[in-house]
Amino acid sequence: MRRLPGAPGVAAAAALLLLLLPRARADEHEHTYQDKEEVVLWMNTVGPYHNRQETYKYFSLPFCVGSKKSISHYHETLGEALQGVELEFSGLDIKFKDDVMPATYCEIDLDKEKRDAFVYAIKNHYWYQMYIDDLPIWGIVGEADENGEDYYLWTYKKLEIGFNGNRIVDVNLTSEGKVKLVPNTKIQMSYSVKWKKSDVKFEDRFDKYLDPSFFQHRIHWFSIFNSFMMVIFLVGLVSMILMRTLRKDYARYSKEEEMDDMDRDLGDEYGWKQVHGDVFRPSSHPLIFSSLIGSGCQIFAVSLIVIIVAMIEDLYTERGSMLSTAIFVYAATSPVNGYFGGSLYARQGGRRWIKQMFIGAFLIPAMVCGTAFFINFIAIYYHASRAIPFGTMVAVCCICFFVILPLNLVGTILGRNLSGQPNFPCRVNAVPRPIPEKKWFMEPAVIVCLGGILPFGSIFIEMYFIFTSFWAYKIYYVYGFMMLVLVILCIVTVCVTIVCTYFLLNAEDYRWQWTSFLSAASTAIYVYMYSFYYYFFKTKMYGLFQTSFYFGYMAVFSTALGIMCGAIGYMGTSAFVRKIYTNVKID
Repeated sequence: MRRLPGAPGVAAAAALLLLLLPRARADEHEHTYQDKEEVVLWMNTVGPYHNRQETYKYFSLPFCVGSKKSISHYHETLGEALQGVELEFSGLDIKFKDDVMPATYCEIDLDKEKRDAFVYAIKNHYWYQMYIDDLPIWGIVGEADENGEDYYLWTYKKLEIGFNGNRIVDVNLTSEGKVKLVPNTKIQMSYSVKWKKSDVKFEDRFDKYLDPSFFQHRIHWFSIFNSFMMVIFLVGLVSMILMRTLRKDYARYSKEEEMDDMDRDLGDEYGWKQVHGDVFRPSSHPLIFSSLIGSGCQIFAVSLIVIIVAMIEDLYTERGSMLSTAIFVYAATSPVNGYFGGSLYARQGGRRWIKQMFIGAFLIPAMVCGTAFFINFIAIYYHASRAIPFGTMVAVCCICFFVILPLNLVGTILGRNLSGQPNFPCRVNAVPRPIPEKKWFMEPAVIVCLGGILPFGSIFIEMYFIFTSFWAYKIYYVYGFMMLVLVILCIVTVCVTIVCTYFLLNAEDYRWQWTSFLSAASTAIYVYMYSFYYYFFKTKMYGLFQTSFYFGYMAVFSTALGIMCGAIGYMGTSAFVRKIYTNVKID
C-alpha cells in the first residue's frame, strides 16, 4: 500500500497544492471491490464524548491488534494531518461479501495499569471512531454500573456492512460482549462481519449521517426568513433616509452656490460638504489599514468559493477535504489580497509597498499558525492526535513562502499599476481641517461599538448551527443556507456602515476610513461574546486542552470574520463616499 511522504522539500512546494485538492481516493482507491477482495478497517481516534477535539490514537488505550499486519499507518492529505486524523490498521481480516462468524482476533493481558487506563476512559465517556471505505463508525469503550463501582469493557464488535453491486454503501457497528474489568485477567476481543445487500445508492450513502430534523428545523428557516426581511427593511430604510436627506443636502448646497460671497460667509454652513477637502485624506496608519482591507477581501473570496464548491461537491463525504479545499483556495486567491491591499496603499501615497505586501501576505497565516503553534504545545503535552507533526508544519511554511508570497507579489504589482493612481473627485487640502465638537453618540468609538449589532443579529442563529456542527457531532451540509447568510451579512454590513459614515461626515468628522472598517469589524466582538455563551450553556466541554482549543480557534474565526466584514463595510462605504462627493459641485 502507498505511503505519502512526510516533509516535502522546498522544490516540492508547488506539488503540495496538488495534495491539498480533495480526492475520492484512500487506500480503497475508487471505492469498488471484487468479491473476496480485502476491505480495510481503519482505527482512527478515541476521546471523551463531550470534548470532540480532544482525541488520541485509538491504540493509546491498551487495545490489542489483530493478527493481520499487511497495512501500515498513513496520512493521505495535509487536511487530514491538520485535523488530527490518526488512521491505524486494525489487523482484522475482512473481505468483500465474505461473512465472518464470531471469532477472537486478539487477547488483552489486563494488568493494573491497563485496567486503570480503561477505567479512566469509561469514567470520561470515551468514544472511538473507525473507518471502512471512508464511512465513519462510532463505538463506546465501555460503561459503568449504576453505583459507579464496577466497570465493563465492550469486547465484541458486530459489523453489518451493506453493499450495492461492487460498492460499500452502509456500515453499522453493534458493541456487545460486556466484560467486567478485573486486574490480572485475560480479555478476549472478538468480531464478526455480516454482509447485506442494500438498495442505497453509492451517492446517497452519507445521507444517514446527516440530520435534516436539526439543520432544516423551522427555527432555521424562520431565521433565514427573518434575516431576509431585515435586509429588505434595512435597505429600504437606508435608501429612503439617505435619498431624502441627500436630496435636501444637494438642494441646500445648490442654494448656497447661488449666494454671493458675503451671504455665504454669513450663512449657516454645516454638513458633510464642509469636509470635502479632507474626506479623501489618507487614513492613519495606511500600511496596516491597506493590509487589513486586502486580507479581508481575500477572506471574502475564499468564503464565497469554498461555499460554492461545498454546495457542488459535498465535501463532507471525504476526510479533511473541507480544510484541504480552504487551504488550496486561500493560496490560490493570494493575488486578490495583493491587488486590493497594494492598490489602496498606493492611492493613499504609501511608498513602503514591499513591507505592505509582506504584512498583507502573512497577516492571516501568522495569526492562524501562531494560535495553532500555541495549542500544539498543549496537544503535545496531552499526547493528543491534534498535535501537528513537524513535517506538516514544514509543508505549511513552504506553501506560505513559495506559493502565497509570490502570488501576493503578482497581485500587488497589478494593483499598483492598474488602480494605484489617486483619482479622487475632490482635492485634498494641505492643512487638515479641525474637527468640531459633537454629541457623545456621534463619536467614532460609540459608532464602532454599535455598528456590529445589526450584522451580528442577522447571522447569530446560523452561528449556532455552525458551532454545533464543528464543536459537536453534527455534519454541516446546508451550504445553501450559509450562502444566503453570507449575502445577507454583506448587505446588512454595507447598509449599516454607510449610515454610520453619513452621520460621521455630517458631524464634519472626516475620519471615516477606520470608522467604517471598525464599525463593521465589531461584529466579531459580538460573535466572540456569543462563543462564551455557547461554551458555558450549550456544551459540556471541560479540561485545559479542549478549553484552549475552543477559545483559541474561536478567536481566530472571530478575527477573520471581523476583518472580512470590515473590508466589506469599507468597500461599500468608499463607493458611497465617492458617489456623493462626485455629485455635488465643489468650488
